[in-house]
Amino acid sequence: MLTIRQDLIDAIVAHARADHPDEACGVIAGPDGSDSPTRFIPMVNAARSPTFYEFDSMDLLKLYREMDDNDEVPVVVYHSHTATEAYPSRTDVSYASEPQAHYVLVSTRETGTEDGPYEFRSYRIVDGVITEEEIKVV
Repeated sequence: MLTIRQDLIDAIVAHARADHPDEACGVIAGPDGSDSPTRFIPMVNAARSPTFYEFDSMDLLKLYREMDDNDEVPVVVYHSHTATEAYPSRTDVSYASEPQAHYVLVSTRETGTEDGPYEFRSYRIVDGVITEEEIKVV
């Protein structure tokens, strides 16, 4: 189960809406071993694509060094889908390299940049196997 604060959900959704029609992506780091997402880190989608996201390799290296210095890990890896449901694609699964992370997807397909309904779902992706998990908002 992903336990996450409402302000972090709001930040992910706001980022997804701001980057629409391109996919948004980022990380929420947390203390190593805690499984508690605390620090919101929006990233730039280097692919600048409505159907694909990619972290810039230099930005990712900087992020991992920063997390290392802070004794943090990527608790949540998130991105948006702009035209499809909030479910991992084959590409998403192939890029899922953090077995302890929660992979969060938000879909902006219905409202784009506007306020309104959105899908927000969380998954564990380990060895290519997708498992949807409950989200507990605190």
